[in-house]
Amino acid sequence: MSYKIAVASTDGKVINQHFGRTKKFYIIHVEDSGEYHYIETRETAPACQGGSHEEDLLARNAELLSDCKYVLVSQIGPGAEYALSKKGVTAFVITHYIDEAVKRLIQYHSESS
Repeated sequence: MSYKIAVASTDGKVINQHFGRTKKFYIIHVEDSGEYHYIETRETAPACQGGSHEEDLLARNAELLSDCKYVLVSQIGPGAEYALSKKGVTAFVITHYIDEAVKRLIQYHSESS
């Protein structure tokens, strides 16, 4: 079954953004065959400001990504991770090149399905 991955990145090459601070997510579609491709960029309003965050924005950003199976981020707080999990989205913390991380995630997904 095909699925989507949301990636928090400033440049579309490296996973380098905290979930609550990113301004955009790159969306990748993974085909049943395991092939994948970029489909769009989704703009977000950063929910974290300094040491606090806005619950409404966390919930809105989780809803924005609710059609994705996974989210790849450099950091994520427990509140954001919980908001995503309520939408059926699993977050993974990794700082790596997007292509390499997506390949690893596809392998993980195929082995755990």
